[in-house]
Amino acid sequence: MTHQNFPGKIFTAIAISAFLAGICLQAWADDDNEVKPLELHRIMQELGKTMQTITDAISREDWALVAKVAPQIAEHPEPPVIEKMRILTFIGADMGTFESQDELTHRAARALEQVAARNDRQGVITAFANLQSSCLACHKSFRQSFVEHFYGQR
Repeated sequence: MTHQNFPGKIFTAIAISAFLAGICLQAWADDDNEVKPLELHRIMQELGKTMQTITDAISREDWALVAKVAPQIAEHPEPPVIEKMRILTFIGADMGTFESQDELTHRAARALEQVAARNDRQGVITAFANLQSSCLACHKSFRQSFVEHFYGQR
């Protein structure tokens, strides 16, 4: 991955991980008594909706919709610069691991788009499973420490 792509790609794994791990609504709470969520929370909520749309489209075998929506996983909006810096500073020495997982997520989303465009039923199932696996790998590596650091939650 080139340095130019780094800021845009680094947040995909974080964003997707929050949705698939089931923390979007609980661990990233925006109750007045709790820490205000990062902008990344809103981005993750949108990615959650995107994943739900893809899941629904797969269940209906609407390959055109899967192909149309899949790129939104890799090309989601980014948090504001100040928020990015806070996240990058926190990730620190784990940047290589995060970058690798992020790249896998981008590739999986793009592969999903490609096989859906070919109406490849089995390819879509496989590509979607790969996308979910890449998200879950990031959850395992970063979710708990991220939530604890930014939200003080265990």
